[in-house]
Amino acid sequence: MSEPEFGDLLRELAPQVLGTLVRRHGQFDACEDAVQEALLAATEQWPSDGVPGRPRSWLITVATRALVDHWRTDSARRRRETAAGLDPTTETPADPDDTLLVLFLCCHPALSPPSQLALTLRAVGGLTTAQTARAFLAPEPTMAQRISRAKQAIRDAGARFELPTAAERPARLAVVLHVLYLMFNEGYTATSGPDLHRPDLTAEAVRLTRLLRHLQPHDGEVAGLLALMLLTDARRAARTDPDGAIVPLAEQDRQLWDKKAIGEGQALLTRVLGAGPVGQYQIQAAIAALHDEAPTAADTDWPQILALYDVLERVAPGPVVTLSRAVAVSMVHGPTAGLAALGTLDGLSHTHRLDAVRAHLLEQAGDHAAARESYLRAARMTASLPEQHYLTRRAARLRPPG
Repeated sequence: MSEPEFGDLLRELAPQVLGTLVRRHGQFDACEDAVQEALLAATEQWPSDGVPGRPRSWLITVATRALVDHWRTDSARRRRETAAGLDPTTETPADPDDTLLVLFLCCHPALSPPSQLALTLRAVGGLTTAQTARAFLAPEPTMAQRISRAKQAIRDAGARFELPTAAERPARLAVVLHVLYLMFNEGYTATSGPDLHRPDLTAEAVRLTRLLRHLQPHDGEVAGLLALMLLTDARRAARTDPDGAIVPLAEQDRQLWDKKAIGEGQALLTRVLGAGPVGQYQIQAAIAALHDEAPTAADTDWPQILALYDVLERVAPGPVVTLSRAVAVSMVHGPTAGLAALGTLDGLSHTHRLDAVRAHLLEQAGDHAAARESYLRAARMTASLPEQHYLTRRAARLRPPG
């Protein structure tokens, strides 16, 4: 088994093993730590010893032993070892795949979005604390504290290891989808660091959304989110030049776009649109599909994109949607109309994107002095080096002569 296949197997099994332990023993926090020990043992032993014939049972056994080691008295240890039946050759077909339950638990509403993301990557994604820290460009001790606090918050909230009720499930599933959406966005356009992309994060977001699609095959928004990710990530190879500089969408070499991913995303979208209630991820996927279908930037169906943003603003209103709609307005009705659509937009004071869009529209409208100031202000606000360089270069092009 190759190293990528080996890693894929561990990531697939991690939430299943965690679910089995939590179902048997409770104590999510202790079980999650034990699964991490089992994954570490696998990474150390399997490359030399080979993958065991029953890898899931092997991980369950090692994780259970690690859990038992945390229980203090010998008598308690012996009782629980006997009850657990620690035999790695014994399959446990009666144990269900609890991955969906683990996802719901990691995305518990008691947690902040950053904590939901971190815990999802570790408990469902099978990443170590060090790998999770690298995903967020954070120090490992900081990430360890965040994960520890997240597990404490779940315990304090009295969360039970069971599916939400039918009445609660749509809202809880919406949180899971939002966490996966945030994970993908952070990978597609990293908020800090030297690289525009974090392919490890986008790949993990796509993998987990595929898994969720398998677990929730009839949910249109799950399919919509997966389609959105595929249709968006298909452009990744064209978004930077060989030196890593950002290439705007209108200037990208569309021959570099991933046609297979586009085809899969389009097929997913075709199956779900019109089959049930249309949500925000399906609408965003439809917008992405219109971009991907255009053979050139000039062929983009901007009136249809604007119509979809009008729908999206009704379904999921927010400053980011308003910002994106303003770009579509400018492409249909001109930059002055786009600037008017921005209006007194607030709620984006924490990000550079409002100033970046305003700068672009001001440049298109011919107000180069104001555009230059907006580009520079946006550049100062972002921690992404590729975006800083792109914005400062745009500003430099507008420098007055002399």
